[in-house]
Amino acid sequence: MLKIENLSKSFNKGTENEITVFNGLDLNIEKNKCTAIIGSNGCGKSTLLNIIGGSINIDSGDIVLNNNNISKLKEEKRAVNIGRVYQNPSMGVSPSLTILENMCLADKKGDRFSLKGLIKRNGTSKYVELLKDLDLGLENKLNTKVKYLSGGQRQSLSLIMAAMKYPDLLLLDEHTAALDPKTSNVVMEKTRELLKKYSITTIMISHNMKDAIDYSDRIIMLDKGKVVLDRDSKNITESELINIYREKIQVVA
Repeated sequence: MLKIENLSKSFNKGTENEITVFNGLDLNIEKNKCTAIIGSNGCGKSTLLNIIGGSINIDSGDIVLNNNNISKLKEEKRAVNIGRVYQNPSMGVSPSLTILENMCLADKKGDRFSLKGLIKRNGTSKYVELLKDLDLGLENKLNTKVKYLSGGQRQSLSLIMAAMKYPDLLLLDEHTAALDPKTSNVVMEKTRELLKKYSITTIMISHNMKDAIDYSDRIIMLDKGKVVLDRDSKNITESELINIYREKIQVVA
């Protein structure tokens, strides 16, 4: 489904501050599965998602999505087939626009449209039904500006917006890291429901070992740009994962 082949990426190349993040990385992501990427800060997790999404160019290698090489595609072109939810609850939405306007924009992604014809009142029933799935009452706040929503409401809205066009791939970049534990649990449950309903191939970055196990099908651990663990989530416990994390990444609890 997603194949990363012989990927290499360095920053500050040719200077004394050169940093090599990836050197010949190979990775296959399975269709309709959620893959959790874990690892210490600086191991390459976010860089990998930025590379897949197109906001960071690679030095060499190939990124193949559904048999199409997207390595040279611009970020806006990739966004047609790749959805993303960011760590910052405001990055996946337009806070100054209403919930309805945000959903209309997401629905028009990849299409030509004019601002005048953005909202078709007879088409709002689709958005209402999508928002009802969240069970947060947002379907009754279509004309509320997103800046007035809580962080959890924004992330839940971002999830719906990222998935509503049925992307080939969904990237979740620590999308609950900025939320309090209670809200994080709510958003993770909404995430589980959404992924199950739409069977979306997903890559999820997480620092939470329990979430990585509970909400994914597969766990990949990175260290210094290399895969040091690749295992089905059902075949590992939280304590085992923490011990492996400490051993591989050499993190002291």
